[in-house]
Amino acid sequence: MSKKSNMNFFRESFSFVDLTQELSAKIPSWNSGCGFHSEVILNYTDCETECKFLEQRLEMVAGIGTHMDAPSHCIPNGDSIDKIPLEKLIVPCIVINISSKTTEKYIVSLLDVTNFENEHGEIPEGAFVIFYTGWDIFWNEPDRYRNHLQFPTISKKVAEYLLTKDIVGIGIDTLSPDGPESGYPVHQLILGAGKYIVENVANANKLPPIGSYSLVMPIKTLNGSEAPIRLVGLINLNKS
Repeated sequence: MSKKSNMNFFRESFSFVDLTQELSAKIPSWNSGCGFHSEVILNYTDCETECKFLEQRLEMVAGIGTHMDAPSHCIPNGDSIDKIPLEKLIVPCIVINISSKTTEKYIVSLLDVTNFENEHGEIPEGAFVIFYTGWDIFWNEPDRYRNHLQFPTISKKVAEYLLTKDIVGIGIDTLSPDGPESGYPVHQLILGAGKYIVENVANANKLPPIGSYSLVMPIKTLNGSEAPIRLVGLINLNKS
């Protein structure tokens, strides 16, 4: 198959949704300062070669923006970012939309998940499950998004239930699936089972509840416990 045929196949078979928030020095983060800094170290006008270059230096914490928590983030001897195989990063994607009922103190319940399954069918083994709370609308208002660390979260029972489905991981459009006073049970359960967590997901409402795929592409840092990612959704246009 030619390169052109390959491109036509993808364009005719899928539409693409960018589920990634942009990185800048002003984005929301767990702490007040996000820790991201971008500096130009070589500008076009300073470049003496015929081909001009722009070079930048980036500084950041690993858990920034749309990012992945590997098991080692909470679990000693858990898999790090570089150990997560590709077959767990390119998988069917499920989107559970509970935005119509969420508030800053809302905790996604097991009933929310079972109601979803009653309508759309059981969550399949090996899926990446995103919870769309609608909180991403505040992304460009960092203080509102952070909200003194009050935002929609996920219950321990939901995490326990999803593990019976053998999912690969979960995502949410907030800073965390756990609140700071919870003891982080979702992190402990999901990461403790060798799965991963993606935080600060964007645009999940543009994906269907079932039938899409997700590409979770972290920076492959050796022994990394967290990493910024490019998160992409693929909607199957040929699904009957």
